[in-house]
Amino acid sequence: ARGRARVIAEKRWQDLLGTELFRAAGIYGPGRSPFDALRDGTARIINHEGQLFNRIHVSDICRIIKAAIEMPRRGRIINLADEKPAAQGDVMRHAARLLGVEPPLPQTLEEADLSPMARSFYVSKRKVGSKVIGPELGVTLDYPDYESGLAAILASETGD
Repeated sequence: ARGRARVIAEKRWQDLLGTELFRAAGIYGPGRSPFDALRDGTARIINHEGQLFNRIHVSDICRIIKAAIEMPRRGRIINLADEKPAAQGDVMRHAARLLGVEPPLPQTLEEADLSPMARSFYVSKRKVGSKVIGPELGVTLDYPDYESGLAAILASETGD
């Protein structure tokens, strides 16, 4: 239902203004990454069979939006997403390995006691791609997957 409502809202914006739309996947970057949750003890791994989604590093978002401003096209929809959708648990386990800490124990969806909004995220199975970022805007992602993005964040934090 939430997805259908978004599509209706997007159509209304485009009909009203002819604007371009940016659909962002899971945004991460310095100060907003699995490392933060692992360090502050709020990290969770919630297992739900088949759960999958893309992410996008904040610096890649900025580069894509800048390119779109320089080459506008009315009505265009740009999916801001990396090239490697993955389960939330895979990302959290990878981040824990990079930090050299144990990942949290997995929970089921039922054990997690999530809000309806958070639950809808974990039951989604979204593989998002973009036919605009590279071919039309000429942007190559600096962080095409969560592994390269997380490695860069950690390197910037440690000065490596």
